[in-house]
Formats: sequence, structure tokens, C-alpha cells
Amino acid sequence: MSLGCAKNRVDTEVMLGVTDQRGLAITADPLEAEVIVVNTCGFIGPAKEESVNTILEMARYKAEGACEKLVVAGCLTQRYADEVGAEIPEIDHLLGSSDMLKLGPILDQDAERMQVGNPADYTMRAEDPRILTQMGHSAYLKIAEGCNRSCSFCAIPGFRGKQRSRPIADLVREATALVDAGVREICLISQDTIAYGRDREERPNLAGLAEALADIPDLEWLRLHYLYPEKLDPDLLSLMDQHPTVLPYVDMPFQHASNDMLRSMRRGHGGQRLRDTVDRLRQSVPELVLRTTFLVGHPGETDADFRELCDFLDYASPDHLGVFAYSHEEGTPAGDRNDLVPEEVVEERQRELLTRQREFNAARLRQKVGSEIEVLVDGLSEETDLLLEGRWWGQAPDVDGKITLANGAAQPGDFRRAIVTAASEYDLIADLLDEDGQRDTPADTSADDYA
Repeated sequence: MSLGCAKNRVDTEVMLGVTDQRGLAITADPLEAEVIVVNTCGFIGPAKEESVNTILEMARYKAEGACEKLVVAGCLTQRYADEVGAEIPEIDHLLGSSDMLKLGPILDQDAERMQVGNPADYTMRAEDPRILTQMGHSAYLKIAEGCNRSCSFCAIPGFRGKQRSRPIADLVREATALVDAGVREICLISQDTIAYGRDREERPNLAGLAEALADIPDLEWLRLHYLYPEKLDPDLLSLMDQHPTVLPYVDMPFQHASNDMLRSMRRGHGGQRLRDTVDRLRQSVPELVLRTTFLVGHPGETDADFRELCDFLDYASPDHLGVFAYSHEEGTPAGDRNDLVPEEVVEERQRELLTRQREFNAARLRQKVGSEIEVLVDGLSEETDLLLEGRWWGQAPDVDGKITLANGAAQPGDFRRAIVTAASEYDLIADLLDEDGQRDTPADTSADDYA
């Protein structure tokens, strides 16, 4: 069971690799599993609650199924090792957020119960075992562990440790192996991707890494996630604008736009920097697709602060937006504050931003109707196995919208031309085109049915 972010997914994939090395069969059915592993998230309140509920649900299979060992790993156990171990005695072994390889001795029947270690002792390597859980043609590449920022609302540096960037050569080795295995889209992830390499003696940077990865033969799409809003390297901007593999797609969490809130959040910049960053991105990368996240309800957020954030949403006009409600976390600078925003106000602000964004999305996607786009086919539609679905380069896996393909036949991982026939608030419908630019077969899905 893998919970939380894409970085956690990669950690889960490493543990799957460790399992495979032991010659054990992997099952998606907890009822028949002799070992159940839950990789938890411990970032904010709702994620912690989901993690605890999942652990308790899986613990039932020790009595109702074949489970002989329940292993709990990840951020929740890293952050609350003693509490989790004491309050849930059904857990047989506890691993932290950087202890994936320790699953091996547990499976070998040679390990103590508490295995939570120091995050600083581990950084992923290309030779670490890994089994992909995404579509076989798309994968995340974790380029660093930990974070050196001190944002007031974030507990992650406290239990993930300081930033530890991987060498470029090591990342190229892993990426090459992924491409050799059929991956065509790689998404770079870390806690603070823009800061890649600053902790290493040789001082590599993100532009150098992106260029090295983009030159791997047969890699089609290289996508950048989690770029902190700061001064952007002109070489990186040039790659996004000109290199055919480096997508002009930027995932940059702005969090807020009010000077007072940004100062309170310890973001290290003001609202004008964000506007300047948006301007520079738009000017340097004309085809830019921008994803961002906002955080509402931070202690001390006033109506005036929120209105500034709304104005900034109009200014930045992101293509994709996530809006998170503040979670009061112990061990963070904001965790000691008592000027909390009422929960109902936070929820109202969250709804307002998402409603605005839905209107932007719908208008933007309607403009694509009638145009031709390149689609990466992901596989069968989640709605029906009678249709395929995919994405254009402006849609990242897991977090953005999708394209339902209303006709034709293709294999997962194929890149195909398609014509957009309809749009909703987040998704598109398209018809695949043949080599002559004609529709494969008549479309049989209407926009009314889709809505």
C-alpha cells in the first residue's frame, strides 16, 4: 500500500524491487498476502489520518487473511516511530522514510521490530532495485532526498533530512535503464528540484542534469516538478523553450502572493518576485504550461491577504492548480501560533480558488477543440474498457487531466496524432488520426455523454 506523494511512490517501488530480489510473488490482494507493507505519509493531518486508518485496515488481515507480517514504512513512522509502534501493536516491523533497503532482512526473517534509521544515511542509487508501479512508459526519477528550506508550515525537513542530491552520472544510469525498459516519459521529482546540486562539492545544476537526461536516445518527454520560485537559470529556460525532449511544463508551488503571508510562511521572497517569475517564464518559454499550488488558511491570513492571492491567480493564470488547506503541525514554526483561521473560512477560500480555476480551465480547454495534438496513449480508460485514454504534453501523470480517445486502436506508450472534439473543465475528448491525417473510425462518444 503506497500513500502520499510521487516521492513516496518511488520509495515503494524500491521496496517492491527488494521483494522481487527475494523471489517473492507480489500480490495486490491483501487477503492472500503473507507480508503486507504500508508506505505511509506523515506530512499533514489528513494524510496522517489516512495512513493510520490504512494500517489498521491492513492489520485486520493478520486475523482474517494469510498475513504473517505487517510492515509499516515511510514518513509517519519516521516522524512518530515510538508513538506508532506503541499504539499499534499489530505492526511487526517499522521502517522510516529512508529505510527501504532494510525490508530485505525483514523478509529474510532477520530483523528487530524497530528499524527506523537516520534519513541522512541514505540516498537512492541507480543500482537500487525498483519495480515501476505506473504505466510502463512513464516513470518518476527522484533526483534528491530531503530539503534545506525552512517554510513555516512544513515539517518535512525535520523527518526527511537535509538535501542530498544524486550525482548526474548516477541519474543518467538510472534513466537510461528506464528508457531501455520502455519508459518514454520521465518526470523529475524531489522536495526542492530547483536546488538540485547545491549540496554537492562539484556543484552540478538542474540545467546540466536536464540536458544530460534529455540527450538519452528514445526518451521523448522530460518533465520538471517542484521548482521553488526563485531566480531561474537562463540555460534551463532555454532548454524548455528549444530542446525537443525537455517539455515547456513547469510545476512551481507559489503557495501565496501576499507579502505578509509570504513573510509569515518564511518563503524568502515577496509577491513581486512571483509576478516577475511568471513574466520571465511566459517571455522565455512562449509555449509554457504552468502548474502551481496555493496554501490557504495559514495562521494570520486575513481577507486582504486572500484577496491578493485571488488577484495573483488572475495574473498568473496557471494551467493547473492545487489548493491545500493549512494543517497545524507540531514541530513547525507555524505550529506554535494561535492566530488560526476558522476552519469554515479556510474551506470557503479553498472552494473559491478552485471555482475560479475551473472556469479558467474550461475556457482554456474549449480553445483546443478542433485542433490537432500529439497524445501519449496511457491505456484503457478508467471509465470504460471500451475506450483508450492518454495525455498531451501539458498534462502530467496523476495530477492533471486526461484525454479520452473516442475511436481507434493503439498501444500504451504510443505517441499518436489526434484531433480534439470536446472539452470539459479538466479533460478532453479526441479522435485518433491515421497516418494520412484521417480519423481511424467514426467517433461514437458525444460531448453531452461525456459531461
